[in-house]
Amino acid sequence: MKERLRKLTSDLMLIPGLSGHEDRVRRAITKELGKLGLAAKTDRLGNLFATIEGDPKLPSVMLFAHMDQLGFVVRRIEANGLIRVERLGGVPERALASQSVLLCVGEGHDVAGIIANKSHHATTPEEKYKVLPYAEIFIDAGFASADAVLAAGINIGTPVVYEPKVLALADGRIAGTSVDDRAACAVVIEVARALLQAKKKPTTHILFSVLEEFNLQGAVTAARKLAPDIAIQLDLILATDTPDMATRGDVKLGAGPAMSLYSFHGRGTLNGTIPHPALVSLFSSTANKEGLTLQRSAHVGALTDSSYVQLLHKGIAAIDLGFPCRYTHSSLEVCDPADLTGLTQLLVAGITGIDQTFSLDRDRYT
Repeated sequence: MKERLRKLTSDLMLIPGLSGHEDRVRRAITKELGKLGLAAKTDRLGNLFATIEGDPKLPSVMLFAHMDQLGFVVRRIEANGLIRVERLGGVPERALASQSVLLCVGEGHDVAGIIANKSHHATTPEEKYKVLPYAEIFIDAGFASADAVLAAGINIGTPVVYEPKVLALADGRIAGTSVDDRAACAVVIEVARALLQAKKKPTTHILFSVLEEFNLQGAVTAARKLAPDIAIQLDLILATDTPDMATRGDVKLGAGPAMSLYSFHGRGTLNGTIPHPALVSLFSSTANKEGLTLQRSAHVGALTDSSYVQLLHKGIAAIDLGFPCRYTHSSLEVCDPADLTGLTQLLVAGITGIDQTFSLDRDRYT
């Protein structure tokens, strides 16, 4: 399982899929689901979903992760061939200078470029400590004129992502682009593999959503259609085991999957998720039974699709589970496949553990 997760995560990381432009990722995941015998459907937004039938008397589950990644779109092409961009999603400006990018024209036609960094020999002392706002940065793809840029298929609105890459680190860890949330997509596929073989389980909808990095729009639309009783969202959980994150929590890379007990964005979007107590109880007890370490997280500054999904219909019992991740939203994020394996085991055991005795009555847990 661990090697399957490592390979699938790595394969998905190498596929560009800017928010709103996830089609290549969706097609790749569709093929993987086809290998499992699952016929997936796509809605008009591009969400991908499939249903694993189970006991109709049990509460239904929606297990989901987002396919998209953050990046840029082209907003202006200079006469000399340099390219200006608009930011899409929470791109950290201080991590941009000198990064390599990919202008996504189409499979087989994508164009490499770099985010320019002023020559050191001409940088003033004041400029050495200045972070350029994204509106001032430009991409150099080697073109000498605007006409050459257009001839290459690049135009206003062309998606731009960090150059897709995967790096193998020590102890089997992975670094690269879009670990957020391709690692979770790989986990959903692996969970589906196991659920298809399970004799007892609730009906489970698996969803690969779009537009998460663009105001959390995709999963809400899909959840309206699927109308689950339970929503389990998979995403990164901030690892806090580096010196710059030590005061933010106690989540360690390689120490197992994690559960969010509280999230709140607080930076322009006043929303977040406090998980349903029945699901906290379910996955806590499951971890104990399975001998798994389940790390706990509570943080401000991040937001997931569950924050809006939980508000649909009569209310959907929601929880955020995930894997520890370092250096989030940068061009080189880091995860540990061992955590993905643990997360998969937790989910399979937890979901198949939903039986006739399971209740979503909050008063049983509080």
